[in-house]
Amino acid sequence: MTDGKRRRGLTAASALLGGVLVLSACSGGDDASASGGDGGNGTAQAQVDEAAAKKSSEAQIKITPKDGSNNASINNSAAVTVAKGTLTEVKMTTADGTAVSGRISADKKSWKPDTQLERATTYKVTATAEDSEGRAAHENASFTTVSPANSFIGTFTPDDGTTVGVGMPVSINFDKAITDKAAVQKGITVSTTSGQEVACHWFNANRMDCRPEDYWQEGSTVTLKLALDGVEGAEGVYGVQQKTVTFKIGRNQVSYVDAKTKQMKVTQDGKTVRTIPISAGAPETKTYEGQMVISEKFKETRMNGATVGFTDDDGKGEYDIKDVPHAMRLSTSGTFIHGNYWGAKSIFGSANTSHGCVGLADTKGANDPSTPGAWFYNNSIVGDVVVVQNTGDKTIAPDNGLNGWNMNWEQWKAGSAL
Repeated sequence: MTDGKRRRGLTAASALLGGVLVLSACSGGDDASASGGDGGNGTAQAQVDEAAAKKSSEAQIKITPKDGSNNASINNSAAVTVAKGTLTEVKMTTADGTAVSGRISADKKSWKPDTQLERATTYKVTATAEDSEGRAAHENASFTTVSPANSFIGTFTPDDGTTVGVGMPVSINFDKAITDKAAVQKGITVSTTSGQEVACHWFNANRMDCRPEDYWQEGSTVTLKLALDGVEGAEGVYGVQQKTVTFKIGRNQVSYVDAKTKQMKVTQDGKTVRTIPISAGAPETKTYEGQMVISEKFKETRMNGATVGFTDDDGKGEYDIKDVPHAMRLSTSGTFIHGNYWGAKSIFGSANTSHGCVGLADTKGANDPSTPGAWFYNNSIVGDVVVVQNTGDKTIAPDNGLNGWNMNWEQWKAGSAL
Protein backbone atom coordinates (compact mmCIF):
# COMPACT_ATOMS: atom_id res chain seq x y z
CA MET A 1 0.00 0.00 0.00
CA THR A 2 1.38 3.42 -0.90
CA ASP A 3 1.78 6.20 1.69
CA GLY A 4 -1.07 8.15 0.06
CA LYS A 5 -3.46 5.22 0.23
CA ARG A 6 -2.36 4.50 3.80
CA ARG A 7 -3.01 8.13 4.83
CA ARG A 8 -6.46 8.17 3.27
CA GLY A 9 -7.36 4.88 4.90
CA LEU A 10 -6.22 5.96 8.34
CA THR A 11 -8.01 9.30 8.03
CA ALA A 12 -11.25 7.52 7.25
CA ALA A 13 -10.72 5.17 10.18
CA SER A 14 -10.08 8.15 12.48
CA ALA A 15 -13.38 9.72 11.49
CA LEU A 16 -15.30 6.54 12.18
CA LEU A 17 -13.62 5.28 15.32
CA GLY A 18 -12.89 8.56 17.06
CA GLY A 19 -11.86 7.95 20.64
CA VAL A 20 -11.09 4.29 20.11
CA LEU A 21 -8.32 5.22 17.73
CA VAL A 22 -7.09 7.95 20.10
CA LEU A 23 -6.90 5.61 23.09
CA SER A 24 -4.94 3.00 21.15
CA ALA A 25 -2.63 5.49 19.49
CA CYS A 26 -1.85 7.94 22.31
CA SER A 27 -0.24 7.21 25.64
CA GLY A 28 -1.71 10.14 27.54
CA GLY A 29 -5.29 9.98 26.31
CA ASP A 30 -5.79 13.75 26.91
CA ASP A 31 -8.35 15.90 25.17
CA ALA A 32 -5.82 17.61 22.94
CA SER A 33 -4.75 14.27 21.51
CA ALA A 34 -8.34 13.09 21.17
CA SER A 35 -9.31 16.15 19.21
CA GLY A 36 -6.43 15.80 16.77
CA GLY A 37 -3.96 18.15 18.51
CA ASP A 38 -0.23 17.59 18.36
CA GLY A 39 -0.18 15.75 21.69
CA GLY A 40 3.31 17.05 22.45
CA ASN A 41 5.15 14.78 19.91
CA GLY A 42 3.23 15.42 16.65
CA THR A 43 -0.12 14.20 15.47
CA ALA A 44 -1.29 10.64 15.83
CA GLN A 45 -1.39 10.42 12.03
CA ALA A 46 2.26 11.41 11.76
CA GLN A 47 3.19 8.79 14.33
CA VAL A 48 1.33 6.09 12.42
CA ASP A 49 2.94 7.13 9.13
CA GLU A 50 6.39 7.14 10.71
CA ALA A 51 5.90 3.68 12.15
CA ALA A 52 4.63 2.34 8.83
CA ALA A 53 7.55 3.87 6.98
CA LYS A 54 10.00 2.17 9.29
CA LYS A 55 8.48 -1.20 8.45
CA SER A 56 8.52 -0.78 4.62
CA SER A 57 11.52 -1.41 2.39
CA GLU A 58 12.68 1.45 0.19
CA ALA A 59 13.68 -0.98 -2.57
CA GLN A 60 11.59 -0.48 -5.72
CA ILE A 61 11.39 -3.53 -7.98
CA LYS A 62 10.31 -3.27 -11.61
CA ILE A 63 9.45 -6.31 -13.73
CA THR A 64 9.04 -5.98 -17.49
CA PRO A 65 6.87 -6.68 -19.30
CA LYS A 66 4.15 -5.59 -16.94
CA ASP A 67 1.88 -8.09 -15.28
CA GLY A 68 -0.77 -9.48 -17.62
CA SER A 69 1.02 -8.55 -20.86
CA ASN A 70 0.61 -10.69 -23.93
CA ASN A 71 2.46 -10.53 -27.26
CA ALA A 72 5.65 -9.94 -25.28
CA SER A 73 8.99 -10.07 -27.05
CA ILE A 74 10.97 -13.30 -26.90
CA ASN A 75 14.28 -11.39 -26.94
CA ASN A 76 14.22 -8.34 -24.70
CA SER A 77 11.00 -8.46 -22.71
CA ALA A 78 11.99 -10.32 -19.58
CA ALA A 79 13.95 -8.11 -17.20
CA VAL A 80 13.97 -7.21 -13.52
CA THR A 81 15.52 -4.02 -12.15
CA VAL A 82 15.62 -2.41 -8.73
CA ALA A 83 16.08 1.14 -7.46
CA LYS A 84 17.11 2.04 -3.90
CA GLY A 85 18.18 -1.51 -3.19
CA THR A 86 19.74 -4.70 -4.50
CA LEU A 87 18.22 -7.90 -5.85
CA THR A 88 18.60 -10.95 -3.69
CA GLU A 89 16.56 -13.53 -5.61
CA VAL A 90 14.74 -13.77 -8.94
CA LYS A 91 12.86 -16.82 -10.17
CA MET A 92 11.32 -17.28 -13.58
CA THR A 93 9.23 -20.29 -14.57
CA THR A 94 6.86 -21.35 -17.29
CA ALA A 95 3.23 -21.89 -16.40
CA ASP A 96 3.92 -25.58 -15.74
CA GLY A 97 6.73 -24.76 -13.32
CA THR A 98 9.74 -25.33 -15.57
CA ALA A 99 12.56 -23.07 -14.39
CA VAL A 100 14.18 -20.55 -16.76
CA SER A 101 17.84 -19.91 -16.04
CA GLY A 102 18.99 -16.34 -15.57
CA ARG A 103 21.46 -14.26 -13.67
CA ILE A 104 21.64 -11.22 -11.44
CA SER A 105 24.13 -8.57 -12.59
CA ALA A 106 27.36 -7.98 -10.69
CA ASP A 107 25.97 -4.81 -9.10
CA LYS A 108 22.77 -6.69 -8.16
CA LYS A 109 20.67 -4.00 -9.82
CA SER A 110 19.22 -6.10 -12.66
CA TRP A 111 18.40 -9.62 -13.83
CA LYS A 112 17.73 -11.19 -17.22
CA PRO A 113 17.26 -14.73 -18.56
CA ASP A 114 20.20 -16.56 -20.12
CA THR A 115 18.38 -17.70 -23.24
CA GLN A 116 15.80 -16.51 -25.74
CA LEU A 117 12.24 -17.16 -24.63
CA GLU A 118 9.80 -19.40 -26.45
CA ARG A 119 6.91 -18.04 -28.45
CA ALA A 120 3.32 -18.47 -27.19
CA THR A 121 4.47 -19.28 -23.66
CA THR A 122 3.31 -17.89 -20.31
CA TYR A 123 6.05 -17.01 -17.84
CA LYS A 124 5.91 -16.14 -14.14
CA VAL A 125 8.53 -13.96 -12.43
CA THR A 126 9.00 -13.47 -8.69
CA ALA A 127 11.65 -11.09 -7.35
CA THR A 128 12.99 -10.13 -3.93
CA ALA A 129 15.22 -7.16 -3.10
CA GLU A 130 16.63 -5.50 0.01
CA ASP A 131 17.21 -1.85 0.79
CA SER A 132 20.20 -0.45 2.69
CA GLU A 133 18.56 -1.38 6.00
CA GLY A 134 18.11 -5.00 4.97
CA ARG A 135 14.35 -4.68 4.63
CA ALA A 136 12.88 -6.96 1.99
CA ALA A 137 10.61 -5.97 -0.90
CA HIS A 138 8.75 -8.41 -3.14
CA GLU A 139 7.22 -8.23 -6.62
CA ASN A 140 5.77 -10.71 -9.08
CA ALA A 141 4.34 -10.67 -12.58
CA SER A 142 3.04 -13.02 -15.24
CA PHE A 143 3.15 -12.45 -19.01
CA THR A 144 2.74 -14.34 -22.28
CA THR A 145 5.10 -14.11 -25.24
CA VAL A 146 3.99 -13.42 -28.77
CA SER A 147 2.40 -16.38 -30.57
CA PRO A 148 3.47 -17.67 -34.00
CA ALA A 149 0.17 -16.40 -35.35
CA ASN A 150 0.99 -12.91 -34.10
CA SER A 151 4.66 -12.81 -35.09
CA PHE A 152 6.76 -12.93 -38.22
CA ILE A 153 10.28 -14.07 -39.03
CA GLY A 154 12.45 -13.55 -42.09
CA THR A 155 14.39 -16.41 -43.66
CA PHE A 156 17.51 -14.88 -45.14
CA THR A 157 20.36 -15.77 -47.46
CA PRO A 158 23.34 -15.96 -47.50
CA ASP A 159 24.19 -17.66 -44.24
CA ASP A 160 26.36 -16.16 -41.55
CA GLY A 161 30.08 -16.73 -42.03
CA THR A 162 29.89 -17.88 -45.65
CA THR A 163 31.94 -16.74 -48.65
CA VAL A 164 29.84 -16.02 -51.73
CA GLY A 165 30.19 -14.68 -55.23
CA VAL A 166 29.95 -11.03 -56.26
CA GLY A 167 26.34 -11.38 -57.42
CA MET A 168 24.86 -12.68 -54.18
CA PRO A 169 22.12 -10.35 -52.91
CA VAL A 170 20.78 -10.32 -49.38
CA SER A 171 17.37 -11.92 -49.83
CA ILE A 172 14.81 -12.06 -47.02
CA ASN A 173 11.57 -14.01 -47.23
CA PHE A 174 9.00 -13.28 -44.50
CA ASP A 175 6.58 -15.94 -43.29
CA LYS A 176 3.76 -13.38 -42.99
CA ALA A 177 2.64 -10.73 -45.46
CA ILE A 178 4.15 -7.38 -44.47
CA THR A 179 1.80 -4.39 -44.74
CA ASP A 180 4.01 -1.84 -42.98
CA LYS A 181 7.03 -2.32 -45.22
CA ALA A 182 8.63 0.93 -44.11
CA ALA A 183 8.64 -0.10 -40.45
CA VAL A 184 10.19 -3.46 -41.27
CA GLN A 185 12.76 -2.00 -43.66
CA LYS A 186 13.83 0.51 -41.00
CA GLY A 187 14.68 -2.47 -38.81
CA ILE A 188 17.00 -3.97 -41.43
CA THR A 189 20.39 -2.57 -42.38
CA VAL A 190 22.89 -3.91 -44.92
CA SER A 191 26.36 -2.41 -45.10
CA THR A 192 29.66 -3.32 -46.75
CA THR A 193 33.28 -2.58 -46.02
CA SER A 194 33.68 -1.51 -49.65
CA GLY A 195 31.57 1.58 -48.95
CA GLN A 196 29.14 0.75 -51.77
CA GLU A 197 25.63 2.15 -51.40
CA VAL A 198 23.16 -0.65 -50.71
CA ALA A 199 19.46 -0.35 -51.52
CA CYS A 200 16.59 -2.72 -50.76
CA HIS A 201 13.73 -3.65 -53.08
CA TRP A 202 10.37 -5.23 -52.19
CA PHE A 203 9.24 -7.75 -54.80
CA ASN A 204 6.01 -8.41 -52.92
CA ALA A 205 4.61 -8.39 -49.39
CA ASN A 206 6.81 -11.32 -48.35
CA ARG A 207 10.18 -10.74 -50.03
CA MET A 208 12.79 -8.00 -49.86
CA ASP A 209 16.24 -8.18 -51.50
CA CYS A 210 19.17 -5.80 -50.97
CA ARG A 211 22.17 -5.14 -53.23
CA PRO A 212 24.52 -2.40 -54.47
CA GLU A 213 24.26 -0.79 -57.91
CA ASP A 214 27.05 -2.97 -59.30
CA TYR A 215 28.29 -6.35 -58.16
CA TRP A 216 29.83 -6.49 -54.68
CA GLN A 217 33.50 -5.64 -54.54
CA GLU A 218 35.60 -8.78 -54.24
CA GLY A 219 37.15 -9.36 -50.83
CA SER A 220 34.70 -7.08 -49.03
CA THR A 221 32.62 -8.03 -46.00
CA VAL A 222 28.87 -7.47 -45.89
CA THR A 223 26.91 -7.11 -42.65
CA LEU A 224 23.18 -7.71 -42.29
CA LYS A 225 21.52 -6.50 -39.09
CA LEU A 226 17.99 -7.56 -38.23
CA ALA A 227 16.51 -5.39 -35.47
CA LEU A 228 12.94 -6.56 -35.90
CA ASP A 229 12.12 -7.45 -32.32
CA GLY A 230 8.78 -5.84 -31.49
CA VAL A 231 8.38 -4.21 -34.94
CA GLU A 232 4.75 -4.36 -36.07
CA GLY A 233 4.93 -5.62 -39.65
CA ALA A 234 1.18 -5.98 -40.02
CA GLU A 235 -1.73 -5.28 -37.72
CA GLY A 236 -1.14 -7.30 -34.56
CA VAL A 237 1.85 -9.14 -36.09
CA TYR A 238 5.27 -8.41 -34.57
CA GLY A 239 8.84 -9.26 -35.45
CA VAL A 240 10.87 -11.46 -33.11
CA GLN A 241 14.34 -11.43 -34.69
CA GLN A 242 17.38 -9.65 -33.37
CA LYS A 243 20.44 -10.87 -35.22
CA THR A 244 23.65 -9.77 -36.94
CA VAL A 245 25.00 -11.73 -39.91
CA THR A 246 28.25 -11.21 -41.81
CA PHE A 247 29.45 -12.83 -45.01
CA LYS A 248 32.48 -12.35 -47.24
CA ILE A 249 32.63 -11.69 -50.97
CA GLY A 250 35.06 -13.98 -52.76
CA ARG A 251 36.85 -13.54 -56.06
CA ASN A 252 35.00 -11.87 -58.92
CA GLN A 253 33.78 -14.65 -61.23
CA VAL A 254 31.29 -13.91 -63.99
CA SER A 255 30.61 -16.44 -66.76
CA TYR A 256 29.10 -15.54 -70.14
CA VAL A 257 26.99 -18.11 -71.98
CA ASP A 258 26.46 -17.34 -75.67
CA ALA A 259 23.70 -19.53 -77.08
CA LYS A 260 24.58 -18.45 -80.62
CA THR A 261 28.24 -19.51 -80.52
CA LYS A 262 27.42 -22.25 -77.99
CA GLN A 263 30.38 -21.33 -75.85
CA MET A 264 30.73 -20.15 -72.24
CA LYS A 265 33.53 -17.78 -71.32
CA VAL A 266 34.49 -17.96 -67.63
CA THR A 267 36.11 -14.77 -66.33
CA GLN A 268 37.77 -13.95 -63.03
CA ASP A 269 38.58 -10.34 -62.24
CA GLY A 270 37.69 -9.52 -65.84
CA LYS A 271 40.14 -11.99 -67.40
CA THR A 272 39.05 -15.13 -69.27
CA VAL A 273 40.25 -18.23 -67.44
CA ARG A 274 38.49 -20.86 -69.55
CA THR A 275 36.14 -21.25 -72.52
CA ILE A 276 33.76 -24.21 -72.33
CA PRO A 277 31.50 -25.61 -75.10
CA ILE A 278 27.85 -25.69 -74.03
CA SER A 279 24.41 -26.77 -75.19
CA ALA A 280 21.62 -24.35 -74.30
CA GLY A 281 17.85 -24.59 -74.74
CA ALA A 282 16.48 -25.97 -77.98
CA PRO A 283 14.59 -23.59 -80.32
CA GLU A 284 11.23 -24.68 -78.89
CA THR A 285 12.45 -24.53 -75.25
CA LYS A 286 14.83 -21.58 -75.22
CA THR A 287 16.90 -20.61 -72.20
CA TYR A 288 16.05 -17.34 -70.48
CA GLU A 289 18.43 -14.48 -71.16
CA GLY A 290 19.90 -12.21 -68.51
CA GLN A 291 22.10 -12.09 -65.43
CA MET A 292 21.55 -15.12 -63.22
CA VAL A 293 23.04 -15.93 -59.85
CA ILE A 294 23.97 -19.42 -58.70
CA SER A 295 21.76 -20.01 -55.66
CA GLU A 296 22.35 -23.72 -54.97
CA LYS A 297 24.88 -26.41 -55.87
CA PHE A 298 24.26 -30.17 -56.06
CA LYS A 299 26.92 -32.74 -56.93
CA GLU A 300 24.02 -34.87 -58.18
CA THR A 301 20.29 -34.20 -58.31
CA ARG A 302 17.12 -35.51 -59.88
CA MET A 303 15.45 -33.58 -62.68
CA ASN A 304 11.87 -34.46 -63.61
CA GLY A 305 10.21 -32.55 -66.44
CA ALA A 306 6.81 -32.83 -64.77
CA THR A 307 7.94 -30.47 -61.98
CA VAL A 308 8.49 -27.66 -64.48
CA GLY A 309 5.62 -28.32 -66.88
CA PHE A 310 7.26 -30.62 -69.42
CA THR A 311 4.94 -33.63 -69.55
CA ASP A 312 3.96 -36.32 -72.03
CA ASP A 313 0.34 -37.16 -72.90
CA ASP A 314 0.22 -39.55 -69.95
CA GLY A 315 1.08 -36.72 -67.56
CA LYS A 316 4.54 -38.04 -66.82
CA GLY A 317 7.63 -35.93 -67.27
CA GLU A 318 9.20 -35.75 -70.73
CA TYR A 319 12.39 -36.60 -68.90
CA ASP A 320 13.23 -37.96 -65.47
CA ILE A 321 16.96 -38.12 -64.79
CA LYS A 322 17.75 -39.21 -61.26
CA ASP A 323 21.48 -38.47 -61.24
CA VAL A 324 22.15 -35.20 -63.08
CA PRO A 325 25.80 -34.36 -62.23
CA HIS A 326 27.23 -31.04 -61.07
CA ALA A 327 23.97 -29.08 -61.09
CA MET A 328 23.80 -25.41 -60.09
CA ARG A 329 20.49 -23.60 -59.82
CA LEU A 330 20.00 -20.33 -61.72
CA SER A 331 16.26 -19.75 -61.21
CA THR A 332 13.41 -20.76 -58.95
CA SER A 333 11.48 -22.01 -61.97
CA GLY A 334 14.03 -24.70 -62.78
CA THR A 335 16.83 -23.21 -64.86
CA PHE A 336 20.16 -24.92 -64.10
CA ILE A 337 23.65 -25.02 -65.48
CA HIS A 338 24.69 -28.66 -65.13
CA GLY A 339 26.68 -31.57 -66.39
CA ASN A 340 25.21 -33.76 -69.12
CA TYR A 341 26.34 -37.38 -69.62
CA TRP A 342 23.41 -38.64 -71.73
CA GLY A 343 23.89 -36.36 -74.73
CA ALA A 344 26.34 -37.09 -77.50
CA LYS A 345 29.67 -35.32 -76.96
CA SER A 346 29.26 -33.74 -80.38
CA ILE A 347 26.35 -31.49 -79.28
CA PHE A 348 28.47 -29.34 -76.97
CA GLY A 349 29.59 -26.33 -78.91
CA SER A 350 27.45 -27.22 -81.91
CA ALA A 351 23.74 -27.64 -81.01
CA ASN A 352 21.24 -26.34 -78.49
CA THR A 353 19.24 -29.34 -77.32
CA SER A 354 18.04 -28.83 -73.73
CA HIS A 355 14.66 -28.00 -72.20
CA GLY A 356 16.02 -24.61 -71.11
CA CYS A 357 19.04 -25.43 -69.01
CA VAL A 358 22.68 -24.90 -69.95
CA GLY A 359 24.48 -28.23 -70.34
CA LEU A 360 28.19 -29.03 -70.08
CA ALA A 361 29.88 -32.30 -71.05
CA ASP A 362 30.16 -34.64 -68.07
CA THR A 363 30.18 -38.28 -67.00
CA LYS A 364 27.70 -40.33 -65.03
CA GLY A 365 28.44 -40.48 -61.31
CA ALA A 366 29.98 -37.00 -61.07
CA ASN A 367 33.36 -38.46 -60.14
CA ASP A 368 35.54 -37.45 -63.07
CA PRO A 369 37.17 -34.08 -62.23
CA SER A 370 38.54 -33.71 -65.75
CA THR A 371 35.16 -33.05 -67.38
CA PRO A 372 34.00 -29.50 -68.19
CA GLY A 373 30.96 -29.99 -65.95
CA ALA A 374 33.09 -31.00 -62.98
CA TRP A 375 35.61 -28.21 -63.57
CA PHE A 376 32.94 -25.52 -63.65
CA TYR A 377 31.23 -26.96 -60.57
CA ASN A 378 34.47 -27.11 -58.60
CA ASN A 379 35.43 -23.58 -59.60
CA SER A 380 32.05 -21.99 -58.85
CA ILE A 381 30.50 -20.82 -55.58
CA VAL A 382 27.01 -19.75 -54.62
CA GLY A 383 26.63 -16.11 -55.64
CA ASP A 384 28.65 -16.36 -58.85
CA VAL A 385 27.01 -14.75 -61.87
CA VAL A 386 26.14 -16.52 -65.14
CA VAL A 387 25.12 -14.13 -67.93
CA VAL A 388 23.10 -15.86 -70.67
CA GLN A 389 22.96 -14.16 -74.08
CA ASN A 390 21.58 -14.64 -77.59
CA THR A 391 18.99 -17.30 -76.84
CA GLY A 392 16.09 -15.43 -78.44
CA ASP A 393 14.00 -15.78 -75.29
CA LYS A 394 12.85 -13.09 -72.84
CA THR A 395 14.97 -11.77 -69.99
CA ILE A 396 14.45 -13.70 -66.79
CA ALA A 397 12.20 -11.99 -64.20
CA PRO A 398 14.22 -10.30 -61.44
CA ASP A 399 12.38 -12.25 -58.72
CA ASN A 400 12.79 -15.63 -60.45
CA GLY A 401 15.70 -16.70 -58.30
CA LEU A 402 18.27 -14.21 -57.02
CA ASN A 403 18.25 -12.28 -60.27
CA GLY A 404 17.53 -8.68 -59.31
CA TRP A 405 20.52 -7.58 -61.39
CA ASN A 406 18.19 -7.59 -64.39
CA MET A 407 16.59 -4.42 -62.99
CA ASN A 408 18.40 -1.11 -63.43
CA TRP A 409 19.42 0.94 -60.40
CA GLU A 410 16.59 3.46 -60.68
CA GLN A 411 14.00 0.69 -60.92
CA TRP A 412 15.64 -1.13 -58.05
CA LYS A 413 15.61 1.85 -55.69
CA ALA A 414 12.02 2.64 -56.66
CA GLY A 415 11.04 -0.60 -54.92
CA SER A 416 12.26 0.63 -51.54
CA ALA A 417 9.68 1.43 -48.87
CA LEU A 418 11.84 4.22 -47.46
